[in-house]
Amino acid sequence: MIKRCFDIVVSLCALTILAIPMALIAILVRLSLGTPILFRQERIGLGGQPFHIVKFRTMLTATDANGDNLADETRLTAIGRILRSTSVDELPEIWNILRGDMSLVGPRPLLPEYLPYYLPEQMRRHEVRPGLTGLAQVNGRNNQSWDNRFSLDVEYVDTRSFIGDLLILLKTVLRVLTRQGVSAEGHETMPRFDDQVKAGLARGQMTKDTQT
Repeated sequence: MIKRCFDIVVSLCALTILAIPMALIAILVRLSLGTPILFRQERIGLGGQPFHIVKFRTMLTATDANGDNLADETRLTAIGRILRSTSVDELPEIWNILRGDMSLVGPRPLLPEYLPYYLPEQMRRHEVRPGLTGLAQVNGRNNQSWDNRFSLDVEYVDTRSFIGDLLILLKTVLRVLTRQGVSAEGHETMPRFDDQVKAGLARGQMTKDTQT
């Protein structure tokens, strides 16, 4: 209850203080990327329930001949890179926090397509509300393996405390100011978890076929 009250107070204050800066960012996104200004996407939250996360849009809408999105590297614009590297694109998620979809601190909400690939232990990340930042974000952010990221998420579930959340928020500010771990090595953002699992399964099958 204390955590939820803290989320409400901080998100209300943040929306009030950041109203004008967010309006200016919205105008910048509109001028550089057009509409829509906000990016909405289904993510998985507390108890495995879906919700729609809200961010400032950072990518162009560009698809290949099959209608699939082009790679992030192709669609991410110069303005988008700045918004992402400074984490400014995440500011609209404050609304998700006020609504109760998210918390200030918790495991980052991920795509519903990943659900079939989680191990039972990794599914425990949904025992708490997803966060704007979290233990994984202050220990490598996107520049770490998925296994390590999920281990830190579960560690947060088991060890969470109000003081711990305050420390994570402080470390997050330092991470944002130094722009550490914004992207994975060789990627503009972070490789998809389901693609990694499929690639691993494919490599395992190839090894098995070779041995046979």
